[in-house]
Amino acid sequence: MSSAPTAAPPIVLTRRRINTIFGALLAGMLMAALDQTIISTAMPTIVGELGGVSHMAWMTTAYLLATTLVMPVYGKFGDLFGRRTLFLVAIGLFTAASLGAALAPDFGWLVFWRGVQGLGGGGLMILSQAIIADIVPARERAKYMGPIGALFGLSAVAGPLVGGFFTDSAALGWRWCFWVNVPIGLAAFAVGWAALTLPRKRNTTPLDLAGILTLSVATTSLVLATDIGGSEGWGSWQVLALLAVLACSIAAFVLVERRAVEPIVPLSLFRNPTFVVATALGMAVGLGMFSAIAFMPTYLQMSSGLSAANSGLLMLPMTAGIILTIQSSAAVIMRTGRYKVFTVAGVALILAAMLWMTTLAGDTALWTVGAMFFLLGAGLGLIMQNVVLAAQNAVPAAQIGTATSTNNYFREVGAVLGVAVFGTLFTSRLGDRLGEALAGNPEQAVQAGITSPDTLVPTAVEAAGEPLRTAIVDAYADALAPVFWYLVPILVLALLLALALREVPLSDVAGMVARGEAVSSEAELAALRADPGTDEPVLVVEQGGGQDDDASRRAQGASHMEV
Repeated sequence: MSSAPTAAPPIVLTRRRINTIFGALLAGMLMAALDQTIISTAMPTIVGELGGVSHMAWMTTAYLLATTLVMPVYGKFGDLFGRRTLFLVAIGLFTAASLGAALAPDFGWLVFWRGVQGLGGGGLMILSQAIIADIVPARERAKYMGPIGALFGLSAVAGPLVGGFFTDSAALGWRWCFWVNVPIGLAAFAVGWAALTLPRKRNTTPLDLAGILTLSVATTSLVLATDIGGSEGWGSWQVLALLAVLACSIAAFVLVERRAVEPIVPLSLFRNPTFVVATALGMAVGLGMFSAIAFMPTYLQMSSGLSAANSGLLMLPMTAGIILTIQSSAAVIMRTGRYKVFTVAGVALILAAMLWMTTLAGDTALWTVGAMFFLLGAGLGLIMQNVVLAAQNAVPAAQIGTATSTNNYFREVGAVLGVAVFGTLFTSRLGDRLGEALAGNPEQAVQAGITSPDTLVPTAVEAAGEPLRTAIVDAYADALAPVFWYLVPILVLALLLALALREVPLSDVAGMVARGEAVSSEAELAALRADPGTDEPVLVVEQGGGQDDDASRRAQGASHMEV
């Protein structure tokens, strides 16, 4: 890899510059996080109106699949070319796809645009994590977990409220859950354009297109096999064919990566035991975490009779748990540099929450459901950032983006598998039980306007008389609760991985400083210039449209800048 021969000095990472860049990253992450919570509360109404109840899982699977496919690309290309332009592209994709989803004429088009949203959302999360690692040392990174946790907490509170308000409003409707992303996306793009001042490199090595292709085929075939297996049978010819494609594509991927000049996922990463354990741990936790979060709002709306907005409020305890543990653990990590104990405790709490969720029933009290969510959130707050921190800290600074994306890729693979398998098991069980409930109460079903399980919406359930309403609520509970048992063995494995994680001392040097692209102060830059035997690093700075602090401008005043 080589860079353009432009004699630009390193960036000075002043505190103001770091905070400005971090603010731009938060704007992008807020957009992606808010979208997920808005859609979760509106999903029962969306799939009911568009006739997609039996294919509900694809609303989530399409987004996660697309996100997973592009994560390695964003990570590697960020290492090769720089991250600013890629971050802006991700925001643009997400915003354009939100517009398409708002105008979707049927369920198929909605699923398509959700997939395009995933292409942007994957970049927002990966690039944000990598840029933070670029500008902040691992030892200090813990204090940035607090604002990130608060951001996800805000989205968890505001998302259900906004999504529920739109869904319950006769004048607006669920399509505004997507319309609202358009002004937010434009604002995030403007902030990113103005605030992100980051190095841009010019790569001259050949891109690993074969690696991208084979990895994409492997990921897609795996997800389709899990989805089709639940409906057509795991021994069906479609599943067997997809598994054959999966095996061949994995073999081809390994061969390609061994010969690639700049592999999309360097196989050397898997010779690093700390990285491997952290990545496997993230995959196992992702499998359980996303499965629970994706389908619980649907259960709550149907079983409690609450509106979309009010059922979203029941997610507040999970938010409180996340904020509480992420804030308290971040302070300790920054002071002591120890993070493994929190990782172990986080997995244990998630496992306990999952065991508790297997007891869900149609008459489970709302306060009990809230306690379950609080316990789940407390576990997530302890582990969600530490897994990425461990993976980033275990690799050289030049591989921060690739390590971040690979770690997240396997976590998302776990999420895709979890949602696909969990969703298939849930919806297949749900379809059978709802069919029985409607068949047992045909007159009440007609009076409530419920013609088939595929068109069932929460308002129709609330309007249904007894005993039909109780039969429908029990159908949801009976279909959902037992499926959590399938996640318990995975989380037991995650607990064992957390115990096996080797705690590497956290680095005191930011990624850009370690690569020679930045210095920590103007004094260091002056010393660098004063030493005639020191060769200044060669790079191009891609500068945002905003104003930076005077010290940084003076340090860069004589440089040739490329915008």
